[in-house]
Amino acid sequence: MTRVTRCLRDRADNEAMAARPVPDDLTSRERILRGAEALGVLGGSGRTGAQLIALLCRPTVTAGDVAREVAREPALYARVLRVANSPFYGCRREIRTLTQAIVLLGLDAVRGIAAAACLDRALSREREGAPLELKPLVVHSLATAVAAEAIARDHAPALASDAFIAGLLHNLGIAVQLHVDADALRQLVERRRALPTEPLRDEEARCIPVGHEECVATVFEAWGFPAALIEAARHHHAPPEASDEHRALAALVNLGANLGVRSGHAFALEPAPVAADAEVLRILGVQPDELDTIAQALPDRVEALRSALLD
Repeated sequence: MTRVTRCLRDRADNEAMAARPVPDDLTSRERILRGAEALGVLGGSGRTGAQLIALLCRPTVTAGDVAREVAREPALYARVLRVANSPFYGCRREIRTLTQAIVLLGLDAVRGIAAAACLDRALSREREGAPLELKPLVVHSLATAVAAEAIARDHAPALASDAFIAGLLHNLGIAVQLHVDADALRQLVERRRALPTEPLRDEEARCIPVGHEECVATVFEAWGFPAALIEAARHHHAPPEASDEHRALAALVNLGANLGVRSGHAFALEPAPVAADAEVLRILGVQPDELDTIAQALPDRVEALRSALLD
């Protein structure tokens, strides 16, 4: 893109933003929480998939809590067992109960499986005329989770389980944006078609009143998630902005999402692969050839998880 073209585009953007009707005087947080309530991830009667995620991902959750919550949902129970017995985990013995799954795979793995199933359920209802499809977003989230966990195993083992959960849920804010301002999100999707490799944060700021990172971080705060997951969500496009304590987790999500797109699991707002950020690589001490190795294995791993979880 030439400098002249960019200047003309920026001037048109400014004029379009000025012409947009002024929104109501709600704060960004109030707008986000209204959108989250409309999506069904806050409040209301009964339990949505997203509300169950909040229960599963509490830092104090126990094996008994997970077993009890999953057992209340027969369809979810069946999905967890199907994934536990899938090629994704490659167990040599059949897993017949949730207790066996927790013993053989570990509590964090079962929490991750259940959370992934709940995410799919929470985002399974497509809104008529919605500006983007949510199913590719779910698959991209699975790819991000798998890739982030794989990087963590080598470079931050203590963060592996958090990396899977954070990667899985990092784009939940986009579903919230659908309920905050669907027309603005539609404009953003159109811009991404025309400018697929421009920084998403920059393009988002031109179109929509609240960013998806802030949307998901606000939901996580409302759910009572730990600071690490909130920080990773809020800064997954710019990990250096996260606090020192939580920068590595934000970097894992960032690189996981990058590999998700590279491996063919793109979606409307991240339609094309871009180079991994050198500063993010430095945070984790990751070499580019290590990402290449993970990227090569990722399609088969994601397909094994997707087919067991979503089909």
